[in-house]
Amino acid sequence: MNERRQLINLAYRLLGSLADAEDSVQETYARWYAMPREQQEAIKAPGAWLTKVASRICLNVLSSARARRETYVGEWIPEPLPEPTEWITGRTDVATIDPADRVTLDESINMAFLVVLESMTPAERVAFILHDVFRYSFAEVGDIVGRTPAACRQLASSARRRVRTAQAPTTSTVRRADIVRRFKQAWEAKDIDALIGLLDPDATAIADGGGVVGALLRPIEGAEEIVRSLVHLEGRLRVLTILERTVNGQPGLIAQQDGVTVSVYAFEVVGDRIKRIWAVRHPDKLRPWTARRPGGSGRAGSA
Repeated sequence: MNERRQLINLAYRLLGSLADAEDSVQETYARWYAMPREQQEAIKAPGAWLTKVASRICLNVLSSARARRETYVGEWIPEPLPEPTEWITGRTDVATIDPADRVTLDESINMAFLVVLESMTPAERVAFILHDVFRYSFAEVGDIVGRTPAACRQLASSARRRVRTAQAPTTSTVRRADIVRRFKQAWEAKDIDALIGLLDPDATAIADGGGVVGALLRPIEGAEEIVRSLVHLEGRLRVLTILERTVNGQPGLIAQQDGVTVSVYAFEVVGDRIKRIWAVRHPDKLRPWTARRPGGSGRAGSA
């Protein structure tokens, strides 16, 4: 059971859903305990066996998830994680990987990164996460996904190109926190000019309600259109409390009603402007947030 956190770490990055990750890990353990005792004892490295099985289960889930998401109501956004330090752990014993090809575990849970992962094929995603994030060799990756090391190298290289193409210039966490805080203050004050000034002119806002709760079904393009949508939400703000929180390792916001989290907002900041906003409202995706202690100081990162 000492492997459980490592497996959840891996499965979440592979699937973009904590619920699906937990189900996949549960299935992995079910297969372990279904084996006769003598078969279990014959496995020299149970952790490696569990990782291989969990990865293969996730690969199957990814393949079926594409079909499910084609019928998903509105936009699908990866499930947001609170307090990401609970999930930042992983293998660090493979020293043969070029550091330039590595993605650190904290980088691999930010929303922008997870959204790029959604554009990959299941095989690309699994090869990339196992090698570039969790630092398994291509020989190990090939054994897990049932392909040659050379094929896995190609898959990871293709995935890496997708990440580099979508990668925005880095903005410091302090700067991001300041911009998100100013966005919150301007939103609460209904300061339209300040909101427009904080948004990139070509900014995009995406909401995920999954057809369960109200949410815009298509992305909103452009700063002025986004601000117009925010103004329309002004009536709801009277009964909502907006708090600063860490969302997938980055400064973000949550909206609470009667102490229950009803929306989580993640941001991509480029330079001094907000380039993308992701708003998750689907109750199932907010389960890790609604189970948390309500209220709080409202300070960034205190959750």
